Amino acid sequence: MKVKRIVANIETDLLDAARSFYADVLGLEILMDQGWITTFGSQETMRVQINFASEGGSGTPVPDLSIEVDDLDEALKNVEEAGLQPEYGPVSEP
Repeated sequence: MKVKRIVANIETDLLDAARSFYADVLGLEILMDQGWITTFGSQETMRVQINFASEGGSGTPVPDLSIEVDDLDEALKNVEEAGLQPEYGPVSEP
């Protein structure tokens, strides 16, 4: 048996805000929209990965979600233009 994917399901009533962030800021495609659930994704090939942690690094709380991008400067510009503030980082962890 091989695990093909692991999906994060985040409970929210703010589906429009999720669309604004994940589609507009991060540029993810809407793969499915049933009104009560929206799936965002990309055509990138990704490895299956799941993290278990006792802290988020440097003594910070464990984040609910970590996002890796190919261009940090562009991602930060998009976040800033959307009027958002990163909760932590970016930083280089020891």
